[in-house]
Amino acid sequence: MKYKAVIGLEVHVELKTNSKMFCSCSADYFGQKPNTHTCPVCLGLPGALPVPNKKAVEWCVQIGLALNCGIPLFSKFDRKNYFYPDLAKGYQISQYDKPFCLNGHITLQNGKKIGITRVHMEEDTGKLIHETVDEKKVSLIDFNRSGVPLVEIVTEPDFETADEVKEYLQKLQQIVRYLGVSNADMEKGNMRLEPNISLKKDGEKGLPKYKVEVKNINSFAFVGKAIDYEIKRQAEILDEGKTPVQETRGFVEKNSSTVSQRVKEEASDYRYFPEPDIPPIRWKEPEINKLKETLPELPNVKLNRFQKQYGLSLYDGEILTKEKTLADYFEEVFKIGQKNRVTAKQIANNIINKKVDIGNIVPAKLIENILQSEKKEDINADELRNIVRKVLKDNPGIKEDYKKGKDSVIQFAIGQVMYILKKKIDTNMLRKLILEELK
Repeated sequence: MKYKAVIGLEVHVELKTNSKMFCSCSADYFGQKPNTHTCPVCLGLPGALPVPNKKAVEWCVQIGLALNCGIPLFSKFDRKNYFYPDLAKGYQISQYDKPFCLNGHITLQNGKKIGITRVHMEEDTGKLIHETVDEKKVSLIDFNRSGVPLVEIVTEPDFETADEVKEYLQKLQQIVRYLGVSNADMEKGNMRLEPNISLKKDGEKGLPKYKVEVKNINSFAFVGKAIDYEIKRQAEILDEGKTPVQETRGFVEKNSSTVSQRVKEEASDYRYFPEPDIPPIRWKEPEINKLKETLPELPNVKLNRFQKQYGLSLYDGEILTKEKTLADYFEEVFKIGQKNRVTAKQIANNIINKKVDIGNIVPAKLIENILQSEKKEDINADELRNIVRKVLKDNPGIKEDYKKGKDSVIQFAIGQVMYILKKKIDTNMLRKLILEELK
């Protein structure tokens, strides 16, 4: 039987604030000695009160704005009650029915919009470490990560394939990095992926009656493998006339499979109620507008501008805007290159094809390298003009077709000149010379 996959995503992104979400402990926990970044608040000791990190809240709202979300003027924190061995107070401060951001979207390359249900703020948990001590298997807890600001981004079940999921995640990671609010380094746990997967019969209306969540995946490749495995596993169960169990599963890297962890909870199981120690947050429109004004130029806007302003291809533009630092470097090089009549295409070719180390080669040095390279390739101008004239004389159809508006013949002429030269030459300069002869 044919089935259609119904996939939603929950993505957790750690913010790189200096301090934790509700206390002044350092949030720079990675690689630090266990339990050295803690205090009564993040250890959940009696009488300790949480104080929200203003910067984390603002960054969460900026993520929502970058994802085309609406920002409600009223929001609040809630307690999510659950047995957390790695959260000492036994509950997580999160958001339930009044999150900071609602109803956004990301548009995929094919034009499909993936709906974003909500973007909300919460605190991260500590980390369980499973070891053998005195010949006994034990679980140790490092609370350094406990309380680090965590943003959760939840989508609608709009994905149908693993490829769509991976494209969305790449765009999301790029946006977060452009904002400068997180490194989104999955190897360090800065960005963790949790797909919800279910199947329905092809043509069936509505959503399936169950869903399976795969927890804490830390790579785009693994999330794709987890989805593909679940689609195959669930299809086999449905073919038997059964319904897959609604549960939480874990991804097993060594054989690209998933294993059951626990029966999936519903919202009612968490017994949410408003966090009594933190008052509701009320925004004013000017405050939201101010946060919107401080957003940087986002990746999709920058890509469109690079194509229009610099005449770059989609391929070159996507590479140069993948990371903000690389895009900024390209523009700095172009400013210097303009004075030396070096084109955007020449700069793009050098950065991309020669894999320029932008950390060690300053923009002025790259322009110098490009100009020196061109000098080495330069030939006598009169000789080149004579070759161009010979090609046009031997191929009179070039001039005739060009006058009819067929610009493609210019590329043919360039090819003929290059064939005679038997060496590389700046094609932009050659094109200019051919056009002069065709006037």
